[in-house]
Amino acid sequence: MNKKQVFSLGLMSGTSLDGVDVAYVKFHENNYSDFEILFADTISYSKEWKQLLQNAIRFSKKELEDLDITYGKYLGKIVNNFITNYKIGPIDFIASHGHTILHEPEKGITLQIGSGKQIATITNQKVVCDFRTQDVKLGGQGAPLVPIGDELLFSQYDYCINLGGFANVSFKKGAQRIAYDICPVNIVLNFYVHKLGLDYDDAGKIAASGKINKQLLERLNALSFYEKIPPKSLGLEWVQKEIFPLIDMYEKDVVNILRTFAEHVALQIGKIIKNNEAVLFTGGGVFNTFLMSEIEKYANIKITLKSNLLINYKEALIFALLGLLKIDNQVNCLQSVTGAQNNHSSGVVFTP
Repeated sequence: MNKKQVFSLGLMSGTSLDGVDVAYVKFHENNYSDFEILFADTISYSKEWKQLLQNAIRFSKKELEDLDITYGKYLGKIVNNFITNYKIGPIDFIASHGHTILHEPEKGITLQIGSGKQIATITNQKVVCDFRTQDVKLGGQGAPLVPIGDELLFSQYDYCINLGGFANVSFKKGAQRIAYDICPVNIVLNFYVHKLGLDYDDAGKIAASGKINKQLLERLNALSFYEKIPPKSLGLEWVQKEIFPLIDMYEKDVVNILRTFAEHVALQIGKIIKNNEAVLFTGGGVFNTFLMSEIEKYANIKITLKSNLLINYKEALIFALLGLLKIDNQVNCLQSVTGAQNNHSSGVVFTP
């Protein structure tokens, strides 16, 4: 059988609002694990876009519809600029995660903005997007979606952990792939470090200088979410309801908050991967060296990191794969991961 090369652009915008990740990826259609990230970049959000996306959770239905179109046009322009800047060759399709505004699957709600129709029109390319809605309609969490990529691209690892706005884990248990959100990470750390006038805590140096508030740490670890059996997922709404009020009740000093929350994250992650070094860590949180050293301590392991390209762009890479699976009508959403009624091929395809 001849290998057919497929070229895709994967787009990802995470809850930590760092920007839009764009990855130009080459797959071989009869061997997905034979992939290459050819070019990748992160286009940072302007202050205006950051505020808009942060505030959108309070928008009316009409405002969200308008934002969906505006953001779709914005993504289309980002793609066109990326194609020009990197002199991108063939593109079979664009796969866009969009940006999550609402995610309350227990209420049947999930919304990722970024109109696929607008992206397709502006770029003149086929677009696959809206990967979560169908899963929620089938009774699933609509998240996490990345585990099918872990299964097909990174099966040599016992655990795949991404440290972004939230930490999530994916692993094989018997014949099934299990995955779930572990705890919040950058969505909380960045929120508090912003109060110091910074975008993020470089290498976790600020957190490292703080003191642990033991009472707060105990209350965080006692949250009922951690007792729930997977499938389970987290969203900004949960953080606003459960995490921020708790932190603000027990600690006012930002440095101590960062220290305590880093300890909380490390403890939650460490107990999952205890004594196992076959772990793939990706996501922006990996560059928080203090946090990583705390995870090593609780997991009792030495963590070996992969290339920065994979650390930064694994999610964009996997959304490119999800798009390919959708176009090929292959399963890209796992019942064992999301809790949906069945495995299915999720996403909506737009042509220019």
